[in-house]
Amino acid sequence: MFKIREAIVSDIPQIQVVRNAVQENRLSNPALVTDADCEMFLTARGKGWVAESGGIVVGFAIADLLQHNVWALFVTPAYAGKGIGKKLLHEMLHWYFAQTCLPLWLGTAPGTRAETFYLLNGWRPAGKHGTNEVKLEMDLAAYQQHIK
Repeated sequence: MFKIREAIVSDIPQIQVVRNAVQENRLSNPALVTDADCEMFLTARGKGWVAESGGIVVGFAIADLLQHNVWALFVTPAYAGKGIGKKLLHEMLHWYFAQTCLPLWLGTAPGTRAETFYLLNGWRPAGKHGTNEVKLEMDLAAYQQHIK
C-alpha cells in the first residue's frame, strides 16, 4: 500500500535515493542533480509529490512550471508496476493544468518502459530532446480527454 502527498524539502534525501536507484534514464553522474537543485524545483520553480510506503519514499514526481516540463518522475524498481507512477503523474498533471493551459513536455530515452508508460497515459510524440531523448507532450485537451 502507498500514499501520495506533496513533497517537502526534508524528502530530498529519500528522493535522491529513488532517483539513483532507477534502471532506466539513469544519471551518468549522480552529482549532476544536487539537493539544492531538488529544493529549487520543489519550492521556487514548481511542485513535487512523493509516494510513500511504510514512511519510505518509493517514488516522486516534480513539475517545472517555469519551463513547462516534467523535471522528474521516478519509482524505485521494487515498486514499479504497482500504479505508483500513474498516480504521481495524475497528481502532477492535475496541479499543473490548474496553474496554466500551456502544454507540458518531457524528455525520455527512446524505446524504454518510461516512453511506453507516457504514451499509454495520453502523451504525444513531439520530436527529439537533445541528442539521446524523445520529446513527449501533454496539452490541456489531451489531459482532459485522458482523465475521463
